[in-house]
Amino acid sequence: MPSRTGKGARDSDTGTGPLLGDPDDGVDPYLPKNGNLGYRVSRYDLDLEYKVASNRLAGTATITATAINTLGRFSLDLATSLSVSRVSVNGKRASRYSQRTNKLSVTPADSLPPGGAMTVVVKYSGSPKPIRGPWGEVGWEELTEGALCASQPNGAASWFPCDDHPSSKASYRIAITTESPYLAVANGTLQRKRTKAGSTTWIYEQVEPMATYLATVQIGPYVQTTLATRPVKIKAVLPERLKANFASDFARQKDMVAAFGDMFGPYPFPEYTVVVTDDNLEIPIEAQGLSTFGANHCDGTGRSERLVAHELAHQWFGNSLTLARWADIWLHEGFACYSEWLWSEHSGGQSADSLARYHHRQLSSARQDLEVGDPGPDSMFDDRVYKRGALTLHALRVGVGDDEFFDLLKEWTREYRYSSVSTDDFTALAARHSEGSLNRLWQQWLHEKPLPPFPEAG
Repeated sequence: MPSRTGKGARDSDTGTGPLLGDPDDGVDPYLPKNGNLGYRVSRYDLDLEYKVASNRLAGTATITATAINTLGRFSLDLATSLSVSRVSVNGKRASRYSQRTNKLSVTPADSLPPGGAMTVVVKYSGSPKPIRGPWGEVGWEELTEGALCASQPNGAASWFPCDDHPSSKASYRIAITTESPYLAVANGTLQRKRTKAGSTTWIYEQVEPMATYLATVQIGPYVQTTLATRPVKIKAVLPERLKANFASDFARQKDMVAAFGDMFGPYPFPEYTVVVTDDNLEIPIEAQGLSTFGANHCDGTGRSERLVAHELAHQWFGNSLTLARWADIWLHEGFACYSEWLWSEHSGGQSADSLARYHHRQLSSARQDLEVGDPGPDSMFDDRVYKRGALTLHALRVGVGDDEFFDLLKEWTREYRYSSVSTDDFTALAARHSEGSLNRLWQQWLHEKPLPPFPEAG
């Protein structure tokens, strides 16, 4: 297995330079086993065939990338539950490859020079299963009849070889072949589908750059309906039996898209798809251009509307603008949580201020041992990151006023559209929308563990 020792590491086979490239790129300390140095991926072409009854996946991944350093060997993230049968680099069969601890190590026939283009083709197959980690099992998951992919934060390797780092954003083509009774959904827009001998191939193109953990495939005995065509195409994919409940529970989906467009700027993708599985899910799942809910979130009561708003908001905060490192998870979850409160306020429910006060009281009785701006890997999905992250935005809104606050959100989504972002990016931009210094606000809310007092106007 390649070394991770940094600048001094040399390829033991060729002695031609850093084994995995420039260590200044770094790997994320929250997930140090994920991501790979030495190259940048620009595109994934995935040709997948899935057998529902046997949970059997066969795939060919064509990965287009550029070498950063001279590479005599490189690695990709790929679960060892999937067996690789062939690897080629720039049309030549790899000298050797090996799989170990969810890594595929590749030695190309010819070393790759700095700036050199490389096309890596990996053929693989197996019975995909989730990757187990501190946050439970993530990745490819079998349903009662079908499958879904929920890859946050490190589950993409459960179904395709990749550079599984949140800042590694690329375009995708995803082709899925499965039995014709099933409908298959993936990121992007459907380019075409073809049916042959009882199987249907669905081909999707995701043009806008996407992080690996946001890539998804959804397969099930679903029907599809269109909820809106303008200004954004909104679709629903779900079991026939849940259509009546869906009409009630997601009745305001179109209004949400319009409201968030006014608050945050234009919806960032060509369309939005809501998938509802026939199985219950513990929590909804975000993916780029899609959100996935369980049957339990579509029960006709409307009790999951805040979650509908939360997952939609991730299209701006998490999918178009994606954190560059997991320590900044509040940029996703704090923003999506505050969007729940904004939707409540907009739609005639409780005001954002009222909800902020309620959650401030709840947090005041919780443990005061978490730094929102760097919660640590074990706590990055702690509910306190969500709620206190939302309170940070409310404190900012109180401090700068509504006009500047919403102007900031629009500028944030416009200036960093489809980019990797950091807390420093946001705080620097926010400084342009405040007459006074915001340093104390950021220090109290993001970097100190004790909960600050509730922000009051003036």
